[in-house]
Amino acid sequence: MTEEIIIAGFGGQGVLSMGKILAYSGIMQEQEVSWMPSYGPEMRGGTANVTVILSDERISSPIINKFDTAIILNQQSMDKFENSVKPGGMLIYDGNGISRHPERKDINIYRVDAAEEAAKMESARTFNMIVLGGYLKIKPLVKLENVIRGLAESLPERHHSLIPVNEKAILRGMDIIKPVQEL
Repeated sequence: MTEEIIIAGFGGQGVLSMGKILAYSGIMQEQEVSWMPSYGPEMRGGTANVTVILSDERISSPIINKFDTAIILNQQSMDKFENSVKPGGMLIYDGNGISRHPERKDINIYRVDAAEEAAKMESARTFNMIVLGGYLKIKPLVKLENVIRGLAESLPERHHSLIPVNEKAILRGMDIIKPVQEL
């Protein structure tokens, strides 16, 4: 098993931390892992993306141009990465701020309205965990218990009190993800 993932959006949406938590979760399951962030110099509002590879075998290179899954959190990222999903692959997106929805017919497309749900939960900072939960519902590559361990590993200890609300957000994402188009 090898899964090559791009997560892309604006800085401040938790793109890099979502990738880091996914990578730590893979490590907890003794998978081979690559986590490669890319971001502009802006603290918030600039574009950010991260490539995560989870594999049962050695990863030869973290540099990839085609992905099994794209998790898209803004229109700029949709424009840039929609065509980078391998045929038969998967694209997950949050509908907030998307003006041109994905159009490909050769991939599975799912929508998770995480921004709207985070607002309902009165916890905007759990947006990325709602998206991650949606992804894990469709592709359960890592166990929830390892995601929680990955959260504990990536969050500073002073924020460990937030782990239960993040777990709730992951579970909520699993509930609300919807197929837009399946092959």
